[in-house]
Amino acid sequence: MTDKILITGGAGYVGSVVARHLLRLGYYVRVLDSLLHGGNSLLGLYSEDKFEFMRGDIRDKEIALQAVLGMDSVVHLAAIVGDPACARQPDESQSVNLDASLQMFETARDQGVGKFIFTSTCSNYGKMVDSSQYVTEESELRPVSLYAENKVAVETSLLSESSQDSVNVTVLRLATAFGLSPRMRFDLTVNEFTLELLVNKTLMVYGEQFWRPYIHVCDIARAVSIVLEASLDKISGRVFNVGDNSQNFRKGEIVELVRSVIKQECNIQHVKKEEDPRDYRVSFDRINSELGFSITRTVENGIREIADVVRKGVIADFDHPYYRN
Repeated sequence: MTDKILITGGAGYVGSVVARHLLRLGYYVRVLDSLLHGGNSLLGLYSEDKFEFMRGDIRDKEIALQAVLGMDSVVHLAAIVGDPACARQPDESQSVNLDASLQMFETARDQGVGKFIFTSTCSNYGKMVDSSQYVTEESELRPVSLYAENKVAVETSLLSESSQDSVNVTVLRLATAFGLSPRMRFDLTVNEFTLELLVNKTLMVYGEQFWRPYIHVCDIARAVSIVLEASLDKISGRVFNVGDNSQNFRKGEIVELVRSVIKQECNIQHVKKEEDPRDYRVSFDRINSELGFSITRTVENGIREIADVVRKGVIADFDHPYYRN
């Protein structure tokens, strides 16, 4: 019997890739999305027999209930994503990212859903106390944005609930995503730097010395499927950083990687920032050793694929708001 998976936010940058990956693995996939950024990313899925789309807002209790009915697992991706978007609309961000996330969990629990995967973020770590060390899943969370604060609040609630409820919660703290997606974004560091240097041949870099971890969006999808397939004793009530130790980079290093791949003259302007509210180098040993997860694509791979679609005109209207949150 085919497992049925609900993906909230399945039309988004990450969700549309996760949906395709799970369909390829044979899952029945139901996507719930409000189509805040349109539905073009879903067009290629309608030919799939095991695909179903529901349009709706996760804040609507009745919509949430209808979406969860009959599902074996929930992959909860729906959110107002990123610091700038949340800062622009704080009340809406709170209602979607915090309140509706907890409501979605409660609905899944009440309907007997077996697994609930909550996608969180490594930005929860905020600013490292010691930049020479790696933060782990046990490190102190130091959120410095509304986006991260809401993610931490949901994590805390879900993990405390999971110890006493039948639904099995897993928290995935994702590194910063990059790479091609059916709902493409050019406001993510690797994608943005590659586009800017290719098209405009100039880039202004703020705080080049600060650390971030990165992960290809396809590898995020693989991590989700690994959790779905894992035994409950390995994942229930657990937190996993999702990424790879080798893909922690300073911003300045990303710029140099892009330059080495595209091989063209560029004007780089470095804006000195002594204080960046976020600076974290993350360990991904747990997901590697306990779940056997390893990445298949590096930042350099991502730069090459972005450069290819830009140079060959696969994507042309780079400035369209569709490509940014």
